[in-house]
Amino acid sequence: MVDYHAANNQSSGGVQTYMEQENDWDRDLLLDPAWEKQQRKTFTAWCNSHLRKAGTQIENIEEDFRDGLKLMLLLEVISGERLPKPERGKMRVHKINNVNKALDFIASKGVKLVSIGAEEIVDGNAKMTLGMIWTIILRFAIQDISVEETSAKEGLLLWCQRKTAPYKNVNVQNFHISWKDGLAFNALIHRHRPDLIDYDSLRKDDPITNLNNAFEVAEKHLDIPKMLDAEDIVNTARPDEKAIMTYVSSFYHAFSGAQKAETAANRICKVLAVNQENEQMMEDYEKLASDLLEWIRRTIPWLENRTQEKTVKDLQAKQEDFRDYRTVHKPPKVQEKCQLEISFNTLQTKLRLSNRPAFMPSEGRMVSDINTAWHNLEGAEKGYEEWILSEIRRLERLEHLAEKFHQKAAIHESWTDGKEAMLTQKDYETSSLSEVKALLRKHEAFESDLAAHQDRVEQIAAIAQELNELDYYDAASVNTRCQKICEQWDILGSLTHRRKESLERTEKQLESIDELYLEYAKRAAPFNNWMEGAMEDLQDMFIVHNIEEIQGLISAHEQFKSTLPEANKEREAIQAIQAEVQRIAQSNGIKLSSANPYTTITPQSIDSKWEKAMAMVPQRDNALQHELNKQNSNDTLRATFAAQANAVGAYIQAKMEEIGRISIEMNGTLEDQLTDLKEYQKTIMSYMPEINKLEGHHQHIQEALIFDNQYTSYTMEHLRVGWEQLLTTIARTINEVENQILTRDAKGISQEQLFEYRASFNHFDKDHSGGLKAEEFKACLISLGYDVENDKQGDGEFNRIMGIVDPNSTGVVTFQAFIDFMSRETTDTDTADQVIASFKILAGDKNFITADELRRELPPDQAEYCIARMAPYAGPDGVPGALDYMSFSTALYGESDL
Repeated sequence: MVDYHAANNQSSGGVQTYMEQENDWDRDLLLDPAWEKQQRKTFTAWCNSHLRKAGTQIENIEEDFRDGLKLMLLLEVISGERLPKPERGKMRVHKINNVNKALDFIASKGVKLVSIGAEEIVDGNAKMTLGMIWTIILRFAIQDISVEETSAKEGLLLWCQRKTAPYKNVNVQNFHISWKDGLAFNALIHRHRPDLIDYDSLRKDDPITNLNNAFEVAEKHLDIPKMLDAEDIVNTARPDEKAIMTYVSSFYHAFSGAQKAETAANRICKVLAVNQENEQMMEDYEKLASDLLEWIRRTIPWLENRTQEKTVKDLQAKQEDFRDYRTVHKPPKVQEKCQLEISFNTLQTKLRLSNRPAFMPSEGRMVSDINTAWHNLEGAEKGYEEWILSEIRRLERLEHLAEKFHQKAAIHESWTDGKEAMLTQKDYETSSLSEVKALLRKHEAFESDLAAHQDRVEQIAAIAQELNELDYYDAASVNTRCQKICEQWDILGSLTHRRKESLERTEKQLESIDELYLEYAKRAAPFNNWMEGAMEDLQDMFIVHNIEEIQGLISAHEQFKSTLPEANKEREAIQAIQAEVQRIAQSNGIKLSSANPYTTITPQSIDSKWEKAMAMVPQRDNALQHELNKQNSNDTLRATFAAQANAVGAYIQAKMEEIGRISIEMNGTLEDQLTDLKEYQKTIMSYMPEINKLEGHHQHIQEALIFDNQYTSYTMEHLRVGWEQLLTTIARTINEVENQILTRDAKGISQEQLFEYRASFNHFDKDHSGGLKAEEFKACLISLGYDVENDKQGDGEFNRIMGIVDPNSTGVVTFQAFIDFMSRETTDTDTADQVIASFKILAGDKNFITADELRRELPPDQAEYCIARMAPYAGPDGVPGALDYMSFSTALYGESDL
């Protein structure tokens, strides 16, 4: 007798298992005859199912193993290993040595054989032989069966229970009476091959038929030999458990290959479904990005168009088109841009979660390219708005200057009318001395008048020059009129000089001058010029932009009115001179000519101009008061806009700060956080009427041509940008939570882990910026148990991690990058090797796969997807139509090109 307790020192778990089995066998040494019969048949059939592979079989289980030869052959077949060379002698010692070699091999596999020795086997001890065969069956047919980390027997039982659970009248609780009616055997076959069994036709009260049906189908279609007799099972109160387990284990091994194929097909379907979804998202991103960039490309040239208009009205039409662009055309594009960023981030997250390479959009369609194009659009937009406002100011200035030019030119032309004829006449040749003296005095008065008009001519020329510098559209006619005035002015100067010379030559021949007329002329001329200047000022157009400017004009006008009493005294003094002339003439009987010889300014003309000037004063009052009312109204518009702008600005600032706190202090599940954020987004969007109200106030401001506002520091442009940033920030925050949900669901991260990660991240995010600097991130890793201390090994590990979470070396780690890193550290994902192994199972262990095999194992759409993308197999073992699944699998994970 040989003791095999110390044959091999394996793991304690394996020893314990086999000790329990051997003790169980010791208790059953005195087998029930019915059980012994079942075991003989079952174990013999099991041994023959393997010995057939070596071209032999046994007839009597205790006789045919006595010489040890077939026993060694059986062990070589079921283990796939070579045993020591057997001894071919016929003596008892040769047989014992052969059996010992077999028992030694069994012991080397971690099996401890108790009370089973080579002598008993050589002597044909049936019970010891059956015990040895059962030990072999346990080790090589049942031990490797494991379902959810159970023991071999429990695993096989659990597998049977799961496979037969859906079937009526089947309740597998053991390996004896649960199988007596035969339904459990038929259920196992039907579950895996429903085409072989009509399960609904079976009856629980006909166990013989059920058992024979299962045994025959298994032997014919599944290559499982018939190891049991239906009558033996039915007629035994408790069928032999070991026989049943041996036979059922054959079903497990027969169907395990199909299970692997099913698992492989499911894995491939899952991988392909993810790839198809990602490709669709990539196509959607490319189209949306292309459409948005095309719209920006078309819009920027329109905003950069600086074609000048001739009138303010034409330019205001452009301003209205720009306002329509701002309120109608641009807002949907803002939403598209935001959705584009969200889609891009979601796609990248899904690619990372499915272990795929990052999505790289087509050239020129990166998010950064779109942001650059959008920045250029907003720059062009800002420049266009500033240009329109400056053009309005320029055209207003031009229209005002043009009107002022024509007004002054008309006054000057009216004054110069007839002056050339007057200066060219030679009346002094036939005049008396007094008349000549009078003519000379008159000429001196004209020179004084001419000098007074010099300023007006210079003003006309200056205005014409400014109109040219401001590119006035009708500058040609202005230049022509100005040139004519200047040329005429030069002629008048020349004629004045020549006439004065002529009068001075005859002055010596002429005497006495009427001093009174002369005094009248000298005083009347500047007074008349003052009245003309006053009337010109009273009719002068004015443009003001605020209350201070109009109040300045009103103050100047009031100052002018305060000089009127003194001016009236001067007028009365001038009229008194003319009255004195009349009195002297009448008293001296002098016949006066109809006109003053020294001036053309008559008392009637002075009174007429005075009356006109006095009539213009209240008109000027009314115009200034109207403008004051207009500026008061404009000031009200400023205050109204400012009140709304200050409220909107404060609201946007408060909400931006609140979003920052929410993103840091969010509690509850991610789904609760997502719901709260979306409700918060609805709350913010409900504020949109206030924005529209502010846009209305801004439109009134622009229509009133108001360019400044001392009541607020906010501009409509600042608030638009702030509002867009607020909407984008809440959308990005929602997208971040959605990506966290995707990460949690795909990676199997628990809610508590996400809270722990968020709490750790927020704790070290001291400035609440939403990102961790390198030192903050290192402190966070140390708090989570990573060995990244300041030594050579820790620095190397930290640099490796930074290369993962910050591939672009920005120096900042975002929360999403932190979550992705922790997900990769704590979860597992599909790999290219796993997909290749799955395809290899579907291909029957070949290095290639055919289209028919793909269509048989995969759903139609995913099978065609693979066929369309797999390259032809180029290996020497290929067949026509062979496809290369290895390069296809590596390409899915970015390790090669399709």
